Amino acid sequence: MKEEAGILELSFQMGETLLKNGAEISRVQETMERVASAYQVETFHVYVLTNAIFAEGVEGGSQHSVELRHIPGTTTHLGRICAVNQLSREIAQGQHTVEEAFQILEKIQKTPYSPLPLATAACAVGSASFSYLFGGDAFDALTALFCGVLLELFLYWAGKRDLSKFLTNLTASALVTLCGAVFLLLGVGHHMDKIIIGSIIRLVPGVALTTSIRDFFHGDYLSGAIRMLDAFLVGGCIALGVGVVVRCLSLVTGGAVL
Repeated sequence: MKEEAGILELSFQMGETLLKNGAEISRVQETMERVASAYQVETFHVYVLTNAIFAEGVEGGSQHSVELRHIPGTTTHLGRICAVNQLSREIAQGQHTVEEAFQILEKIQKTPYSPLPLATAACAVGSASFSYLFGGDAFDALTALFCGVLLELFLYWAGKRDLSKFLTNLTASALVTLCGAVFLLLGVGHHMDKIIIGSIIRLVPGVALTTSIRDFFHGDYLSGAIRMLDAFLVGGCIALGVGVVVRCLSLVTGGAVL
């Protein structure tokens, strides 16, 4: 099946892989054009949005078009992005046939995310570190560490059940805030705000916001605006989750957790 697939399909799948894993629009478009040029496609035009790719070209004297209307659930996997970039460079240098490139791309698409124990440890250490960096003491960092463990386990569970991004962030922020409040009431932590800041850092859409700014700089205003809006909505969900729990706890405890 792969052997019969054309150059346009290879270019399209490489662009789709980049887009699904959080690459900026200019990188996706440049990679697709580079692949088409390397295999000497006569004419090639591509238009990329944050969740769609439209490509058209002339291959072997015949006009072909490939269209993708929607790419749901865009995540971030920098390893896949780097691997596709490297593959495009090797293609430009004439190192691979179309069939070989398809085989390499298929392996890239199957590159797994970090295993759960490693991801949990990273989230826990990151939460504790940011809590301390933002002015918390050792006990606040310890509380944030436990909250980070709980957060990553919840995100893994939510990912397995395909929960919406906004519901996931809303629930996750509320969960870690509640967890931090429980530890605070037990006397483990001392500053609720420092615990919350460290615990929710894993949810902050920093990559999405940075990518949207880069899209703006490259003149992709529509894609940049979409990604920036998405980042602000995620941030709003995080703030809402934290705010609701803090408000409810303050009413119940008389402000003891603030």
